[in-house]
This record gives sequence, structure tokens and C-alpha cells, in this order.
Amino acid sequence: MPTIGFIGLGNMGAPMAANLVKAGNAVTGFDVVAAARAACAQSGLEIAGSAKAAGETADVVITMLPAGEHVRAVWAEVLASAKRDALFIDCSTIDVTSARAAHALAAERGIAALDAPVSGGVAGATAATLTFMVGGSAEAFARGKPILERMGKRVVHCGNAGNGQAAKICNNMILGASMIAVSEAFVLGEKLGLSHQALFDVASASSGQCWSLTSYCPVPGPVPASPANNGYKPGFAAALMLKDLKLAREAAATAHVKTAIGSHAAEIYDRYAAAGHSASDFSGIINFVREASK
Repeated sequence: MPTIGFIGLGNMGAPMAANLVKAGNAVTGFDVVAAARAACAQSGLEIAGSAKAAGETADVVITMLPAGEHVRAVWAEVLASAKRDALFIDCSTIDVTSARAAHALAAERGIAALDAPVSGGVAGATAATLTFMVGGSAEAFARGKPILERMGKRVVHCGNAGNGQAAKICNNMILGASMIAVSEAFVLGEKLGLSHQALFDVASASSGQCWSLTSYCPVPGPVPASPANNGYKPGFAAALMLKDLKLAREAAATAHVKTAIGSHAAEIYDRYAAAGHSASDFSGIINFVREASK
């Protein structure tokens, strides 16, 4: 089995790395946060003293980092001493331009690379049921797919460098906008005297059906596993949804595409986060809609 260096052991990275250990991989990890390093040591990871040390002897280097600037900096550092036949995989959600810049850094060293952002949140990372949207060459994808399958249940090759990030931000633009629409519909139903269950029973079996309704319903009751039944604890935090919507807006501006609804969704989540709800699940936007409707 290939040895793996895993850099970025936060809420997503830690359970992903732990699942690789469970699958039998030798994993050396690093995070700038000491508490994250200590916690992951309990999961069977060997902890390195730096990102460079985590990656220099690894067959596969995986990063899960906050933003494009972090990915570019870490890849530049680690690529300098990485094995020539290594494969670099970035699972962060970052801007498409940074993803393609990271690919270029790897190409300069003759090293294969993939951008492979994920969908499924902390629960999916823990249960190894993530979906990976992957950009990179067919050859690199063939090498990376068996590794990704140890952390998820669906691995989709979306095309060349950066296309994994493109798929992720397009998907989450749909998700953010649809959650607002579903929330508005439930608040409207409340005002009109319609019960949550009645609206759910109709819309979930009709043309209003969507993932935001049937899998992640923003009101308590109809979908027991949704964060609405747990005080809107994330899940997928509103701050992360806002990040993805902003990435989509930036990409749309670069590509000269008018995304009126996606951009407006970003504005709504920006106001929601600014009101002190950035750490709540993004489906809690229904409370923001409800408050504005008084």
C-alpha cells in the first residue's frame, strides 16, 4: 500500500486521515495546530514536525487546507523535497485559479497532481461516504481513485486541472440557492397556515423536490437526521457555505457569466453570517428568513 502524507488535520482532514489508517495505509500527518496533531496521534497517525517532513517520503501527499493561498504555499514547500513519483492530491475547497496554479507547481517538478474537493461534510468524512469531484489527467486520476475510495463512496473524474473545484463551486451554488428557496417556501407556508409536514409531503413528491428539502429539510420533523432537529449544529457551517458562494461569484466574474441568483444567495448568507450565525448550520438560514418576515 502507498505511504501517505496528510497535511491539514482539522474537522475534515482528521477523520479522512483516520479512515486511511483504518484501511491499512501508513499515514504521516501534520497540522499547524498542536491540539489537532495530538488528537490525530490517537488515531494511529504518525505525526511529523512540519508539512515538508510529512510529505518528503510519501508516495501520496494529501492536503486539506482553508484557502488557495495555503495550498499554494504548502505545495511549494513540500514539492521541493517530494519523491519524483509522488502523487499530490488537494481535497480543499479553493478557487479554480489557485487549483490550477497548484497543478502547475507540481508539473514544474514532473509530479502528478489532482484537485479533489469533497461533498458530504464532517459526517461524510467520518463515515467515509464523501463524494470527491476530481480534476487532473486520466493517468493521475487512475492512481488517485483507489486512495480516494478509502475515504468516500463516490469518486467522479470531472476533467482536467481545476475542474474538480469548478464542479464543487457550481454544485454548492445550487445548494445554497436551493436552501434559501426551500426556507422561504416553509416560512410562506407557516404564514398561510400550512403545516411543515403537509408541505414536505407534497413538495418531496412533486416538482419542488430537491436535496435541500428531502435530505436536509430546514424545519424540525420531516427529516430526522437534518440539523434542524439538533439546534442547527453543523453539519455544514454557514461560514463554509458563504465561502463557497463567494468562490462561485468570483469564478463567474472571471468567466463573464451572470449568476444573479447565485450572487444574491451569497449576499443573503453574508448578512446571515454577519448577524452572528457563521458557526450555525447553513440550513439555519430559515431562521433569518423567518426573522425578516415578521
